[in-house]
Amino acid sequence: MKGLKVLRIGPAASIQDRGRPGHLDQGVSCGGAADLVALAEGAALLRQDAGLAALEMAGIGGLFEATVPLRFALTGAPMAASLDGAPLAWNASHQMQVGQKLDIGAPRKGLYGYLHLGGGIASEITLGARATHLMSGLGRAVAVGDLLPVGADRGREVGLTLAAEDRFQGGELRIVESFQSGLFSEEVRARFAETGFERGSRANRMGVEMVSQGEGFAAAGQLNILSEVIVPGDVQMTGDGKPFVLLREAQTTGGYPRIGTVLPCDLARVAQAQAGMALRFRWVSLEEGLLLQGNHDKQMRALPSACQPLLRDPAMMQDLLSYQLVGGAVSAEADPFGEPHDFGDTP
Repeated sequence: MKGLKVLRIGPAASIQDRGRPGHLDQGVSCGGAADLVALAEGAALLRQDAGLAALEMAGIGGLFEATVPLRFALTGAPMAASLDGAPLAWNASHQMQVGQKLDIGAPRKGLYGYLHLGGGIASEITLGARATHLMSGLGRAVAVGDLLPVGADRGREVGLTLAAEDRFQGGELRIVESFQSGLFSEEVRARFAETGFERGSRANRMGVEMVSQGEGFAAAGQLNILSEVIVPGDVQMTGDGKPFVLLREAQTTGGYPRIGTVLPCDLARVAQAQAGMALRFRWVSLEEGLLLQGNHDKQMRALPSACQPLLRDPAMMQDLLSYQLVGGAVSAEADPFGEPHDFGDTP
């Protein structure tokens, strides 16, 4: 099997795609990449389908060796990266030859970085997806000695870059009312939007703790709420009124009250927030939320056209010979307004 051999890896790296919707009745939430924007960016840089699987690296990268020539792209939280010691641009696509080593370090900002392979990571498909879902026992974390198998790559283009959407500095989270929002008084909902939060220390792929000063946010009759269906983005209040924003690998049901739901397009901002980073909620209507989400989806579909050539040093270009380097050559002695000169028999 050909692909990328794992020589060193962080403890929370896993293979992820867009997840497996439609299995809530089996106790399996959608899962998938914590930062779906990064998946779309990687697909655009490699000119391939955004549904292909990539390697998600949480907090630290790893060391990898190619067993076959392959294309790759780096997206998500910017991490220090080098190929055989030569530094690499982030949010860009590159070429890797057999035996070369790709070294990815810690993030400069954000938490989740992504390594995409041309053709995607062709790991085993379970319940219609390749995404690792640790809470459900589907798959496992990537370990030293693993080989990330590469799928059939129909593309050739590398050396592209893309301006990353800035989602690594915390900021505003748009939230809509859900069917449990009415359990919270208007005063509590207003205070929730006026409160400044920080990303707490308790966080994983299931959800992120939100910490603030002052009293918590209690719902009426919250001790009598029955367990109900949960979706990513739900803001769930614990018994002491502390909010948690639920992410892609959230549980399928829960009895804690939920004040509202963060728009899907803002969930990457939550997942990528480092501990202590400032976050704030803003209520929007369902109509405005649908418009915002629709505009975001259009931007994701337009990412391939937003890619630009990456300025590279020719001495470091592994794919240099794949380019047409002599097209358009002309003779200095030729009459530019005369008949084209045939150089075929010129000594």
